Amino acid sequence: MWQPCPVPLTRILGLGALAGLGLAGYAAAEARSYTLRRTELPILPPGHPDLRVLHLSDIHMTPGQQAKQAWLRGLADLEPDLVVNTGDNLSHRTAVRPVLDSLGPLLERPGVFVFGSNDYFEPTLRNPLRYLLPDDGQRNIHTPQLPWPRLREGFLEAGWLDLTNTHERLEVGSTSFAFAGVDDPHLGYDDLAAVAGPADPEADVRLGVAHAPYLRVLDRFALDGYDAVLAGHTHGGQVCLPGVGALTTNCDLEAARAKGRHRHPAASRPGDPGSTWLHVSAGLGTSPYVRFRVACRPEVTLVTLTGR
Repeated sequence: MWQPCPVPLTRILGLGALAGLGLAGYAAAEARSYTLRRTELPILPPGHPDLRVLHLSDIHMTPGQQAKQAWLRGLADLEPDLVVNTGDNLSHRTAVRPVLDSLGPLLERPGVFVFGSNDYFEPTLRNPLRYLLPDDGQRNIHTPQLPWPRLREGFLEAGWLDLTNTHERLEVGSTSFAFAGVDDPHLGYDDLAAVAGPADPEADVRLGVAHAPYLRVLDRFALDGYDAVLAGHTHGGQVCLPGVGALTTNCDLEAARAKGRHRHPAASRPGDPGSTWLHVSAGLGTSPYVRFRVACRPEVTLVTLTGR
């Protein structure tokens, strides 16, 4: 009688190790496959010429990331009408100059920004599996601060507007923008009372800006009549499964809206009162300790604003 030959344990372990190395190699390559995404938001007045907004988020720069720096410099060729930076630019105390140099001519474009937790505090090595567990409320605020004031100074010197818990107006060509922005909601730094109130009805476009897309922030901007909200923070899930998508967003936004263009509330339609468009960038970087992404390439998005 035929009996199967048992497979030696060493062979099983060897195959598992090879598979693990293959997955790690793929994830490392994916994290360096910088990608330009394109999408549209129909929020301009009817008949208004289209505008192009470059949405940057979660660069997580370290000085040695030469390929990332070169790729960022090339984005200036897109000649966007407006740049929106939704934070987490830094991952190292000496990364301010590489960030400013990489953005280069983009800093000559009209721009606005908010900061995220990784602009404020040095990153720490964390177990990635913790992101799949319920939020325990602990935040990384005990490591040394990063030189975010120097980054802010560089952005301001270039003419970009700081939207930290405030409103701003900006004319981009013949288009008037009304902005409301908040400091990082992931750290609880957002001051919604400071930006609450109806969005400016005289502006051509009304945009809310935040680093982390927490529901309390999205609800506030939607109820106040902002046409769209731009955010980052989620890394698109960073590790996604084919056919499933993101497993986590690292905030209370559901995983189905971890990246890309959506509505808020999720079930609303354009024109519904108290609703808005939402664009979440999957971001360009990773933790400097674990430079892996799976089925979720690092990205910057060119958002074309079109007529309503």
